Amino acid sequence: MPRLLNINSYHYRRGGADVVYLEHARLFESLGWECAYFAMHHPNNLACEDSRHFVDEIQIGHDYSPLQKVVKATQVVYSLEAQRKLRRLIGERRPDVAHAHNIYHHLSPSILPELKRAGIPTVLTAHDVKLACPNNKMLADGRICEACKGHRYYNVVRRRCVHGSVAASAVIALEAAVNAALGSWRDNIDRIVVPSRFLIDKLAEWGWARDRFTYVPNYVDAGALEPAFAPGDYLVYFGRLSVEKGLPTVVSAAAASGVRVVLVGTGPIEAELRLAVERSGARVEFAGYQTGEALHRLVRGSRASILASEWYENAPLGVLESFAMGKPVIGARIGGIPEMVRDGETGWLFESGDVEQLAERMRRATDASDAEVEAMGRRARADVEDRYSKARYVDAMRALYHSLGVA
Repeated sequence: MPRLLNINSYHYRRGGADVVYLEHARLFESLGWECAYFAMHHPNNLACEDSRHFVDEIQIGHDYSPLQKVVKATQVVYSLEAQRKLRRLIGERRPDVAHAHNIYHHLSPSILPELKRAGIPTVLTAHDVKLACPNNKMLADGRICEACKGHRYYNVVRRRCVHGSVAASAVIALEAAVNAALGSWRDNIDRIVVPSRFLIDKLAEWGWARDRFTYVPNYVDAGALEPAFAPGDYLVYFGRLSVEKGLPTVVSAAAASGVRVVLVGTGPIEAELRLAVERSGARVEFAGYQTGEALHRLVRGSRASILASEWYENAPLGVLESFAMGKPVIGARIGGIPEMVRDGETGWLFESGDVEQLAERMRRATDASDAEVEAMGRRARADVEDRYSKARYVDAMRALYHSLGVA
């Protein structure tokens, strides 16, 4: 029985990368693989027998004592604790292959040489632009930023990219510089899985060799998500309420179009959005944090979902989940989104940040006949069942592991 070590900072469904980490492991367990886990302690973590090996929690920007700040900063840059605990886990579980997801800031790239020393083939899924951008967003002051290209990591501090803090930004800049110098990423990963062709192109622009990458799109288990093709009378966004998701643009476009929009989720700009809605008179409703069937009911009851991102989204699961529930997507033409949404077929695309275009697409989705919207939803569902199916994902990952000598 092959043994797979799954590695990620969080061991609960915090964001898209964490969902992929957990679902990937669950999928391979269902195929008969033995799975081990390495992550960070967190109050929301799922129960896990390997948690005794997890590293202590780190919160970037948390109000630690001066001594704690020094200790945590060194762990972000290069964590000897993570190396030590991973070494013990490896000795106990003896994995045949390791698959890492988002490990930066918390576990740190220091764990990668530990896997190399143990002779364990290592795969990394690149869920975002961290392999190029220290701040993992290529975003500064709410705008796309590529100032660090060519290892100019001092720009992270100059632009205060992390929580607007010089100190936190300096730690992340140092993390990038040290691990670039040590080759922590470059020399210790056997294969990098990338879920969008966009990200392969972007990382290649920043100096990564294309032959390091394997394109494997994300998947959703369509069989676990019931579709509802009949169009509702509102548009829906579900996810984190944050500026890079383009939500101020959504509110402005809702005000301009008069279309009803439901925002599902919480986040740092919720108060700002509520104020904008109050001032503009936009028909925007806040549904708060929802999960499971409550979330699915809101999505299934919509006419279409919106993803108005203003940063380099890689391969957002929200698109696939909307498709699986029979809903077309109004998506920003940025990052990997245009690879997923076929304009006029499974949704509508608009230029990222363009209020007028988004308002027009909102009106188009609302004015289209129910039959037209339903047909788009059915095509979207078919895309998930074909292009983004669990079977395709399994075949691609098994082939990748086999190429690394894992049966």
